Amino acid sequence: MMRLTMMLEHTATANFSRAMDIIQKYWRGFLVSIVVAAAAQFLSEHYGAPAMLMALLLGIAFHFLAEEGVCKPGIEFTSRTVLRFGVALLGARISVELMIGLGPRLIAVVIAGVVLTTFFGILCARFLGRGWRFGLLTGGSVAICGASAAMAISAVLPKNEHSERNLIFTVLSVTVLSTIAMIAYPILTEIFEFNDEVSGVFLGGTIHDVAQVVGAGFSVSDEAGEVATLVKLIRVAMLAPIVLVISMIVRRHAEDGNTDGKRPPILPTFVVGFLIFATLNSLGFIPEVVVEIMSSLSRWALLISIAAVGMKTSLKRILDVGGQAIGLIIAETVFIALFVLAGVALLGH
Repeated sequence: MMRLTMMLEHTATANFSRAMDIIQKYWRGFLVSIVVAAAAQFLSEHYGAPAMLMALLLGIAFHFLAEEGVCKPGIEFTSRTVLRFGVALLGARISVELMIGLGPRLIAVVIAGVVLTTFFGILCARFLGRGWRFGLLTGGSVAICGASAAMAISAVLPKNEHSERNLIFTVLSVTVLSTIAMIAYPILTEIFEFNDEVSGVFLGGTIHDVAQVVGAGFSVSDEAGEVATLVKLIRVAMLAPIVLVISMIVRRHAEDGNTDGKRPPILPTFVVGFLIFATLNSLGFIPEVVVEIMSSLSRWALLISIAAVGMKTSLKRILDVGGQAIGLIIAETVFIALFVLAGVALLGH
């Protein structure tokens, strides 16, 4: 009994020591990322600027912290692990019951828009000589949920020397375009005299980031805001299957020796978490107050991680991406907007 007690004490001491070593290694970079994210949130609340965009730009300003020194390991940890945690918690926002209310035809239009926009991005990128990774990253972020999708897709793509630059460019671009759309698209709904339902489908089916969808939808009317939010959640729900398919394709290429980088697991852990939380919420097992807490944690985790991603990338590398890339992401944005409009028109709404 005495030996068992001593073994347990030794194990507990070893685990505590290991945990303290991990904290000692990562806490500085993690804390810096939190401070940058908090500053971005302050700017967002007081000046109306998108929090993601502010976190990204402020992070880039502190790039020197990620080049060397005590903050570097923590910034790497935050940009990778905290990101996956935030994406997993996004699943708590998904509820099948709410989405069914839109009807199968509208749901089909939204899902088709996500899939076709992703393929459109890949095809256009290959045509422009940008590579399939870049097309998948930009097309998926435009099709699904902006910066959150960009970070989730980037997490399962094989890495190369342009990975960080492409991620930063994509997050920056979709955030700026989403902000422009939040202002411009409600004006278009008035010009074309859309009713509240059509306005909600158009706004929710085309604007990239969730926050901008909510802002644009409720600026038209309460009904348009509710429909826009539901439509947007359908696009968010597509994040897990899209990332899963990407992961399986990348794994197959790795097995064939056709790609570089570490071979990913068949089902990434954060996708498993996303699916579990989405299922639990759909079954009514997660109380509404807990859903709100998890949504808030997810938003903060993504904000903190994008601040860390910003710190890892220099402004010069972003500018190297070129005009073709800007044209590509604008083309993807126009494509999904035209597709959703055509789908709504064909359904007679």
